[in-house]
Parts: sequence; structure tokens; C-alpha cells
Amino acid sequence: MASVLAVTAVHALPPAQGRVVLTITGPLDLANDVGKATFDMRMLEALPQHSFTTSSPWYKTPVKFTGPLLADVLKAAGARGVTLNAVALNGYKVRIPTSDASLGVVLARLIDDQPLSVRDRGPLFIVYPFDSAAALRTSTYYGRSIWQLSAIEVE
Repeated sequence: MASVLAVTAVHALPPAQGRVVLTITGPLDLANDVGKATFDMRMLEALPQHSFTTSSPWYKTPVKFTGPLLADVLKAAGARGVTLNAVALNGYKVRIPTSDASLGVVLARLIDDQPLSVRDRGPLFIVYPFDSAAALRTSTYYGRSIWQLSAIEVE
């Protein structure tokens, strides 16, 4: 019984200590608050970080985006579902199939190694590696790239 408790403790999502920048709701196995998983920036920084440089409709030249993979954030919360409703600070929502997490999507917190401010589409920006495949350079995937991300509702 002790080993089961130790394993559970290792995989538990710790509570956010700083300002919450992302809240995940829906079917979760690892919530750290009542019915939700909350993340402060330090928690997102502690996840493995991934970077890619890509072109996009929002910047004149390719830029480098850095942050945790969407897949890793969903895993940290134990999210279970087929659709994500990504919500921006202003309430704008986009629907993203959970399967998109396998495409190397990041929750960018840095652009060209600098933190994303709210003014610059931050603090979090869902970004696809558009230059990695022609199929990603379409209005479908550009439309799923939501900036000023504040919440993900899992369905």
C-alpha cells in the first residue's frame, strides 16, 4: 500500500503557488483545485520545453516559439476527452480536436526567447509548427492558434 501512495504522490499535480495563467476543466484525473487543474507560469516552465521557428500570418518573418507541448500540459492534468475548447482572456473560444496535441503544438510562453506579454498575444499562445508540414499552413490550423489563452475546457 505504501508504494501505491508514493506513486500517486509523485504524479499528483501540485497546487499553483503564483498567479494562475491557465485553468483546465472537464474530465481530469489530476485536478489540483476543486474540479479543475490550475497552472501558474512556474508550473508550465517546469514541464519539458520545446522550441520551433515557424512562419505565421501574425508576424512578418519566422519567429521562435517556446513552451510546453500541449500534449504534456494535458497529461499533467490527466485530461480525458476528444475536444478542447480553448478560451482567451477576452472570452473568445476555439474548438481543437484533442488529437491535434500529437502534431507538436506548443503553449508558447516565449517568442524569440522573450516572455509573451498580454499586449504581444501572451501570456500563452497555442501555436502549431506550421512550417513542419504543408497541411498545417491552412486556415483550419491558423484558426485554432489562439492567443491570450487562459483556459482549456476538455470535453
